[in-house]
Amino acid sequence: MNVEIFARQVRSLQQRLTELYQDAIAIDPQADALLPVAFKELGMASETLEVATAKLLEQTEELAIARVQAEAERQRYQDLFEFMLDAYIVSDPQGKIQEANRAAANLFNVEQEFLPNKLLVSFIPLPERPAFRCQLTQLLECHRVHECTVRMQPRNQQAFDAAVIVTPVRDVEGKLISLRWIVRNITKRHQTQLTLLNHDDELHQDHRAKHVYAKGEVIPLEPQMICLVRHGLVKLSTMSETGDEVVVGLAGPSIPFGSGMTALPTYQATALSENVQLVSVSLEEIAASPALTQALLPQISKRIRQAEYLLAIAGKRHVKDRLYYFLLWLKQEFGQTVGQGTRLSVRLTHQDLADACCTTRVTITRELSKLQQQGKIMLDSKHHIIFSSTLSKQAA
Repeated sequence: MNVEIFARQVRSLQQRLTELYQDAIAIDPQADALLPVAFKELGMASETLEVATAKLLEQTEELAIARVQAEAERQRYQDLFEFMLDAYIVSDPQGKIQEANRAAANLFNVEQEFLPNKLLVSFIPLPERPAFRCQLTQLLECHRVHECTVRMQPRNQQAFDAAVIVTPVRDVEGKLISLRWIVRNITKRHQTQLTLLNHDDELHQDHRAKHVYAKGEVIPLEPQMICLVRHGLVKLSTMSETGDEVVVGLAGPSIPFGSGMTALPTYQATALSENVQLVSVSLEEIAASPALTQALLPQISKRIRQAEYLLAIAGKRHVKDRLYYFLLWLKQEFGQTVGQGTRLSVRLTHQDLADACCTTRVTITRELSKLQQQGKIMLDSKHHIIFSSTLSKQAA
């Protein structure tokens, strides 16, 4: 029954009771004392019912507002579902599509209204369907988000590589009730990666001039050129106000450096290993080739992360901590696994380490001796540092 109709009926009943009561008083003024107890209780019950009706009306209005809000929220999420850039699909545990957005219809080249009740496996190339069915079976026991790459075949179109993210949905008893799929065509990404790899290889082709430097040799820097390390290790440094050398970076294979990449007034590159080989690329060539720029971006990003890490090390108060974390970084960046642990691929002198840690060679020698006594480092026959497995992220 409609709440408003019910409220009107309650008011009508209350009015009728009032009229009967007034008629009784009009006939006999002493009737108030003679009215049956039941009649009085009926009037009280009617008043209570009217109060309850008022509360019910108020709650009904609140429910109506909540319903409007819920509908608006549902529509918002429906719009998000429909207009997602990636294909979004909801299927049952067997991979039968229950819902699919517009992007999914475009991806599979099927009208959106015809996607429900179709099996996802029907969009997999025939040779790869057994593997896909096997993955579906594994998802029955999966309780976390699953990511994989799948080959997919749209209707009347060429197959493509797809990055797939699958989220299992379970009920309160843990039973799998549906799967939510996000599917993204990554063919263009693969093509871009291949293009970047080709340009990265181009940086190291023999037609480019190769420059070779011996250990300790200062590398001349040209303002309009960027150097990339092909082999070896280069120390990048500046000078402090007291005239001491301060290491600001170590450039390994494929890492770019140059005077045009820094704002430091004093900037020097020195070969830190034997037979350092470099190739040069002009800024003009990089500006004219977006693909070449993209190929350099990951390496430049690596240089930035390296600079930030070295800056954090320089900010540590104690020399032993600066040395420890610098050695840990060397282990991660330039270490080679050997029988005794991890061997540093390049030989660094105590002075090199002192410059990197902003201290003296004597202090570095003392701290290295402590680390050797603790069994955290050792030296091989060629004086290369070998890090033991006890050299961890916790300071000494």
